[in-house]
Amino acid sequence: MTPVLALLYWGLGPLSDPIGYGPEIQKGIALSLLASGMTVVLDIVLFTALSYYLARSRNIIAETLVDIPASIPHPVVGISLLVIDSPLTPSGKFLTSIGLNFFDSVLGLVVALTVISAPIYIKSMQPFFESMNQAHEEYALGMGASRMKTFLSVVIPNSTRGIVTASLIALSRAMSEFGSIAIIAFAVVSAPFGLSGTSPASVQVYDLFTYYGLGPAVTASAVLVLVSIPLMIALRLVRGGLRVEKE
Repeated sequence: MTPVLALLYWGLGPLSDPIGYGPEIQKGIALSLLASGMTVVLDIVLFTALSYYLARSRNIIAETLVDIPASIPHPVVGISLLVIDSPLTPSGKFLTSIGLNFFDSVLGLVVALTVISAPIYIKSMQPFFESMNQAHEEYALGMGASRMKTFLSVVIPNSTRGIVTASLIALSRAMSEFGSIAIIAFAVVSAPFGLSGTSPASVQVYDLFTYYGLGPAVTASAVLVLVSIPLMIALRLVRGGLRVEKE
């Protein structure tokens, strides 16, 4: 907590620099929020069912695969996406033929953030599913419902708070990512809402430090902390409500 408080003090006080909260960093924050929001939607759609499966089956191989993106240096994720999308590889030739490009695009940014945040989302949802009362599931299964139908009609309606909590954690993780997106999406060439040519916020902090020094970078970092605080408050409120609900 002390480093964060020091960052806020110096970034918004003695070392404050207008460059650190100027139009470019504002656009970078907007791009990061947009991409992170899209990432969370993908996490929910693609990985909620996997989280449930892992909570009920304990598949060691699947759990190991889920952990890989979190256990390797994140620039490696960016490099791997470049290889997948490179026109020198069969996968890249196919993606290019159907008009998909990862490099310096919103698509590449969201894909990288999804790879990084998915393990966080899954590992947040898995204990939630494990702690659920399974009586309703067992009843539905006993009445002849399939596991998928039980998941959709019984489990999901009772998982709203868990999904919101895991989504906020995944959103925070996506917002803070740097290593992979600095390689695959250093600056987004084409983006909606006037964000074309913008770099994600974390990349801009690095750029500010490299080209302008400590002051602008500290100011931009403090602004990012201020943006993150509402997310953390929302997470605490949802978790608090979840504990009360369980009790």
